[in-house]
Amino acid sequence: MNLIIRIFLTAVLVMVIAHFLPGIALQGSHGVSSGNFMTAIYVAIVLGLLNLFIKPILVLLTLPVTFFTFGLFLLVINALIIMLCARLVDGFAVENFLTALLFSLILSISQSIVFSLTGGDK
Repeated sequence: MNLIIRIFLTAVLVMVIAHFLPGIALQGSHGVSSGNFMTAIYVAIVLGLLNLFIKPILVLLTLPVTFFTFGLFLLVINALIIMLCARLVDGFAVENFLTALLFSLILSISQSIVFSLTGGDK
């Protein structure tokens, strides 16, 4: 049940961020707003799966670069994960790398705040 709540909250955050951040497009089937939420659900699920399977491999392969940049290269990896998600999910588009980086930062910070307020980290 906790996983479903986390996916739902992430989908809501994706919708809010996509609404306010230029360069992020979130469209459902035929532009219907209820389809936007389903697209956001798909984005949340795909992001979760990419973070579970692909991100650890990328972190391991780029460990020396991450070490020399004091962990800041992880931001680049997060942006690449967002861009990969945009390629995999129809209706979710990211304009460029900097937009993906900003989207990743805002999503990570807002997830931390929301999950701590809802007790999702317990």
